[in-house]
Amino acid sequence: MTRVGFYVVQATDQDQRLQVAVRLTDKAFQQGHRIFINAVDEAQARTLDELLWSYRPASFLPHGLHGQEHSDTIAIGWGQDPDQHNDLLINLQLDIPLFFSRFARVAEVVTQDPASLQALRESWKFYKERGYQLEKHDL
Repeated sequence: MTRVGFYVVQATDQDQRLQVAVRLTDKAFQQGHRIFINAVDEAQARTLDELLWSYRPASFLPHGLHGQEHSDTIAIGWGQDPDQHNDLLINLQLDIPLFFSRFARVAEVVTQDPASLQALRESWKFYKERGYQLEKHDL
């Protein structure tokens, strides 16, 4: 069954969500995971694409926008079906995507802005009522 982790950032800045997503991606990649990042929209996906190229000058995170070259290890989408990805989903949308349960793990990034808090409280409740294993990580 899918394990769901909530990564709670003590900031309201939406850029913090992206920074956490990039840190989670780097850590998961170093551990050999394949990652699908579910961005809010294409603009955010393109921002994440740039952040992943420049995250750490000494590291290389092979990635691409969904369906493009190099997206077999780390793919960045914005609601598309993740195709062959089923290992780690980093969800940046405030809604739970329909395809979440095909993943071994889901990471939800929580910031302290009211919209994010409310939506992700609802997500916590959704997962809990359905018996998913939940973890909370304070960052």
